[in-house]
Amino acid sequence: MIVLKGGLCVDPASEMQAIKDIFIEGDRIRDIRDSADSMDEYIEDDHIDKLYDCSDLIIGPGLVDAHVHFRDPGFTHKEDIITGAEAAARGGVTSVIMMANTNPAIDNIDTLSYVLKKGAGTGIHVYSAATVTKNLKGEELTDMAALKDAGAVVFTDDGIPLLSEEMAYKAMKKAAECGVILSFHEEDPRFIVNNGINRGKAGDHYGLAGSDRMAEISMVERDIRLAKETGANINIQHISTAEAVELIRQAKAEGMDDIIHAEATPHHITMTEDDIIRYGTNAKMNPPLRTPDDRDAIIQGLVDGTIECIATDHAPHASHEKNQPIDKAPSGIIGLETSLAVSYNALVVTKKLSLLQLFCKLSLNPARLYKIDAGQLAIYRMADLAVFDPNKIHYFNESRSKSFNSPLVNTRITGDVVGTISSGKFVYDNMEDRRVR
Repeated sequence: MIVLKGGLCVDPASEMQAIKDIFIEGDRIRDIRDSADSMDEYIEDDHIDKLYDCSDLIIGPGLVDAHVHFRDPGFTHKEDIITGAEAAARGGVTSVIMMANTNPAIDNIDTLSYVLKKGAGTGIHVYSAATVTKNLKGEELTDMAALKDAGAVVFTDDGIPLLSEEMAYKAMKKAAECGVILSFHEEDPRFIVNNGINRGKAGDHYGLAGSDRMAEISMVERDIRLAKETGANINIQHISTAEAVELIRQAKAEGMDDIIHAEATPHHITMTEDDIIRYGTNAKMNPPLRTPDDRDAIIQGLVDGTIECIATDHAPHASHEKNQPIDKAPSGIIGLETSLAVSYNALVVTKKLSLLQLFCKLSLNPARLYKIDAGQLAIYRMADLAVFDPNKIHYFNESRSKSFNSPLVNTRITGDVVGTISSGKFVYDNMEDRRVR
């Protein structure tokens, strides 16, 4: 048995936030008790194998990251399922949903089975998306019913927008019939000359036309309209503009809150186009970092519930790929290992969200949206936990990912995950100095 004693325990489902002792046996949480005054009774209990003093630590449900790229199969020089899962564990993430833009794409049962089987051996819970269209070409729908039965939890052509309105409509009709959720990458290339760079200050700095905000706005507007017509359950990925936030807010106010959902990334709530000027290709991503007003609108969307989830869009690239001119380098940054600290500092320390609300965005809400058994810290639930030290200062100078493309490289970060438990076992353990027995 493992006992975590005296941590500030947070369960967003029951709204518990209190100093507790957690007892873990096998793969389950066996008990959660009011914290004992003394260690003595635990030290003498022969049933306890490991006992940790968690005073001044925060213990919450393991994070559920519903948007990661593990690049496997096909691009394993950037990342693979094993290293991606290790990076997730380092960041307190115990459940992930892999995106399907691999090579071959996850548009068939064989490839889906491969990623799920490999993921099952990682120590965390690896779920997978399947593509909306075959080979991501936007021309022919995949067999959503069969892929759902084989384990796909969401359908997305992420990385490639679904440009045809006719195909988007057909996909939503089919998704509604099959009872699956679609997740959309909303960037219309008609408004983009150079992707990953905001048209405006950042584009002017680099002498590039960049990506206009209408690329996102126009497609969010279209897909909300189509969802209303079809009743499809859709998620808008990695919001980057204030206008898109407002479109989603209006749709929810009109009674579509059960079918219209949205996610934001840690980088879009903490950074602006000034950061791509400062950090270059390591701050280049799709959609791009935009203005301070956009960043503030995304935060407000999280605060008022317009945006339900925080997901990293963890997107590894090898150093030689990022070390190119800004208009040639690929878009995307890693984020699994830093998402909790970054989000905590941006939202909880600033009192925009409570700790309970943060764990809703990072864990409970994505688990509920994608019908994953996760996101709760409660007796008899799976023992998936993140142990977070909000005061620990560290430098982000190494990564468990194969890639290290992040604007946070070598920066000083306050707050760090010190332990991650998945199915009752430590998958990341930096708590030896906290171990009492």
